[in-house]
Amino acid sequence: MSCLDCRAGKGFGAVTVTLLVILLLALTPVGADQAPAGAKALVQTLRAGGLNIYFRHVATNWSQSDKLRQRDDWLNCDAARMRQLSDNGRADAVAIGNALRQLEIPIALLLASPYCRTMETARLMNLGPVKPSTDVMNLRAARYFGGRDAIVATAQRLLSSEPPAGQNRIIVAHGNVAIAATTTYPAEGEALVFKPAGAGGYSLIGRIEVQHWAGLLQTQAYDE
Repeated sequence: MSCLDCRAGKGFGAVTVTLLVILLLALTPVGADQAPAGAKALVQTLRAGGLNIYFRHVATNWSQSDKLRQRDDWLNCDAARMRQLSDNGRADAVAIGNALRQLEIPIALLLASPYCRTMETARLMNLGPVKPSTDVMNLRAARYFGGRDAIVATAQRLLSSEPPAGQNRIIVAHGNVAIAATTTYPAEGEALVFKPAGAGGYSLIGRIEVQHWAGLLQTQAYDE
């Protein structure tokens, strides 16, 4: 089930399905001379602000693994201790940040899970100061923050809260938090676009995979 009107702290059984300006978008890969369907509307909506854009950290080196033994191990940027971004992932983060700036999408707040790989993703986007937030902590470290349900609840509250008027909030975190809080599992580097719906709710209105930012830029070029 995809989360179209998730009410934080109330579970998903009582959700109401709301049709927003953009139906759930899963942009498809495009050729060099073709913009993806719905891209223009999505860019316009992002430019209007009022959205929470949840990124899973960009691509990592899966030959590495997390060795979480004690509090604050997640801050470690040693590949022998915790899984880190790959070189391709780092390039993707830079490209995503460049696309957001070129598309003139307003960003007021940039939050990230304190894990090294999420903080690095956010910093490489180069969109402003990055604030670490345990509201979207990796669920593997949830025992240090009140348990899984506590993290799910804080993530849902964050997604349902509105950013400053005319601005967007970027949240960089983990796939396990996304699926637990919203039932939607993003790929590495994928963005889930949520619109706060009031009364603790939020709606998923778009999905943007790493390779789709070029298509969105292409849409802007057609409009110029």
